[in-house]
Amino acid sequence: MSPKPTGHLDGNDLIITRTFSASIDEVWASVTQSEKTALWFGRWEGEAGPGNVVRLQLLHEKGQPWSDMKIEECAAPNRLVVTMKDDYGDWRIELSLTQAGAGTQLRFVQVLSDRTMAGEVGPGWEYYLDMLVAARAGEPLPSFDDYYPAQKAHYSAGTG
Repeated sequence: MSPKPTGHLDGNDLIITRTFSASIDEVWASVTQSEKTALWFGRWEGEAGPGNVVRLQLLHEKGQPWSDMKIEECAAPNRLVVTMKDDYGDWRIELSLTQAGAGTQLRFVQVLSDRTMAGEVGPGWEYYLDMLVAARAGEPLPSFDDYYPAQKAHYSAGTG
C-alpha cells in the first residue's frame, strides 16, 4: 500500500511537513550532521557554514552521485537553506524547525523553477522525509517504488 501524499503546492513552493516526538536539537542534528543525514538522505563532507559549499553524496540514488551543495542560510536549530544544481535543474531547499511542546515540526519547502516538476519531485521528497522519520525511529526504510508513480498525480494536480 502506497503512503498517502501529504504535501501541497503554494505557487511554485512545494511544501511538506513532518512532526517528530523529539526535541528540536535532536531533529536539527538529524538534518545537519553528516553521520545522521547518511542514514536517510546522503552524507556530506566539507566545512559547513553559511556561504560555504559542501559535497553531498546521494546514497539512495542510482550510482550514489556526488553534488556540490551551497549553504545559503544556517540558523541552528531553526532554519537551513541550501542550493544545488544538477542535470535535473536548480534546487533550493528550505528546512524550518519549530519546537511544539515536547515535539518538533519540520517544514520542508522546495522552490520549483518550474511548477510542472512537482509530479516528479514531490513523491521523491515524500520518500526522503519518510526515510528521515524511519531512520530516527530505527525502523526499516521505505521503498521509493511505493511513492512513485503512485503520488505523481497528486503533485501534478497541485493539490494538497
